[in-house]
Amino acid sequence: MPKNKKLHLGKDSIYDFIYTTHPELVKYLRHQKCKYRRKHGTIIRIKRREEAKKKRIDARPVVIDLRSRIGDWEGDTIVGKEKVKQLLTHVERRSGYLLLDKLEKSTAKETRLVTENRFKKIPNHKKYFITYDNGFTFSDYELTERHLNLDIYFAYPHHSWERGTNENCNGLIRQFFPKKSAFANLNLEDLKRVEDLLNNRPRKRLKYLTPTEVFNSV
Repeated sequence: MPKNKKLHLGKDSIYDFIYTTHPELVKYLRHQKCKYRRKHGTIIRIKRREEAKKKRIDARPVVIDLRSRIGDWEGDTIVGKEKVKQLLTHVERRSGYLLLDKLEKSTAKETRLVTENRFKKIPNHKKYFITYDNGFTFSDYELTERHLNLDIYFAYPHHSWERGTNENCNGLIRQFFPKKSAFANLNLEDLKRVEDLLNNRPRKRLKYLTPTEVFNSV
């Protein structure tokens, strides 16, 4: 190295040297919990960025609030006794038509795959928007939007009433699977039976038509 060239050491190099070579000096460091600050922001900042990207419920088109068409959905999960086993529910706002599925693993990827598999069977003119709560299982929503060619919105945290149709339907499902019920042994036939019973139950708000009749009317 030329004599007139100065050697510059960055803070990251100094922290790495102390942690790897002289750990006894760590107690003298100003920041002792980690080697250095995260280059791309703290976990809190990352979460805030992700939250800011979400389209919120008050940005939805007015037509969704009117319930004047088939194709606007609300989604949520119901947690079982095992915690990792959950039921995935999607309810169409106009008709109350229910799609009931089981999540073997409560991960964003499985939630997305199960949702895509279900909605790919629904005609395009019956799927426009989905409104979810803020559960981490829906964090793959951008891929879901892209793969299903629909828009996804989110209610505000702790505002369950903003998805009243879904919440009401989840209450009906709880009549079959009360709180603290284990979901591990539930199979496709169990879920299909509940789904069919609720979809073929006449509703007063539908002038005593069933969700199936209203959903299939267009």
